[in-house]
Amino acid sequence: MKLIALSLALGAAVAAGLMLFWPDTTARPDMRIAAADLAQGETLYSENCASCHGANLEGQENWRQPGADGILPAPPHDETGHTWHHDDAMLFDYTKQGGQALMQARGVTDFQSGMPGFGDKLSDPEIRDILAYIKSTWPEKIRRAQSGRSAQGG
Repeated sequence: MKLIALSLALGAAVAAGLMLFWPDTTARPDMRIAAADLAQGETLYSENCASCHGANLEGQENWRQPGADGILPAPPHDETGHTWHHDDAMLFDYTKQGGQALMQARGVTDFQSGMPGFGDKLSDPEIRDILAYIKSTWPEKIRRAQSGRSAQGG
């Protein structure tokens, strides 16, 4: 009986360990870092995102405080910001549609966003490459946390 209990406990511990370190196969495969062109993502980030979010993903100063226009400055995309708190689908849609359009589509009408939509400028694979590049700069612990949110659908 003790051997069975020990075997079950060991099996549960191994399964938990695999969940932490195994590649994320539940997220959309096209959103995984391994499936992306990180060099292209970095170039596209520099061309389309860095002017607001910073060349080093550092964001704008006082990004948590709305400006005089009521709009929040661009947040950092490094580990100090909140980008990693969102699942892949939200990040993709926010980038493609723009903050204001996405939030209104989700019924949030009292939120002002300065984030423009890039769906008319960037292809879906290009947006995915940018997001994968951003994710590739995060520490492993943060990538795992964000991957878990994506696997849960939010």
